[in-house]
Amino acid sequence: MMTAKPTGHYTLKPDGLYLQFDRLFRSPIEDVWFSLTNPTAMQAWIGTYTGRPETGGVRFRMTAAEGAEAEWQNVSILECAPPHRFLADSGPGPDGVRVFCHLVEGGGMTTLTLGQRLANPADAATMGPGWDFYLDRLAAARAGRELPAWELYYPEFSEHYKELSVPDAARH
Repeated sequence: MMTAKPTGHYTLKPDGLYLQFDRLFRSPIEDVWFSLTNPTAMQAWIGTYTGRPETGGVRFRMTAAEGAEAEWQNVSILECAPPHRFLADSGPGPDGVRVFCHLVEGGGMTTLTLGQRLANPADAATMGPGWDFYLDRLAAARAGRELPAWELYYPEFSEHYKELSVPDAARH
């Protein structure tokens, strides 16, 4: 079993502050993309969706930690450029969640960068452990390893995310 550690960091983008994570996979980019976008493959690490993404919207449910009682969320797909970029919003208005995935392949490796926009930096204390958990589950599921337990991540990782420094927009 791997030892989990918090990996998220802040980055400023034109549309706001993001909590961002990177993972490296010894796999072709198309294979990693499939794990991120195929509703059956997603069940192994995060949840699933129904609908047709090409319509610009799906219904998504996170079931890995939330279980069968998890609620379906409407998700707007803002950008989908397989196998490199994905941008989506869930929830209404400015309080909704915006998530992006970028994939880059080189030297037989694929780097996944995932980010979630934060309305408030204090949200990192709960969002950070959650994304570390899900991304470690993705890596474990792809490698055929035992999936990590939520209890390894929360509240253990919260302090790391509370202590992160928000970048100064004036310097960027």
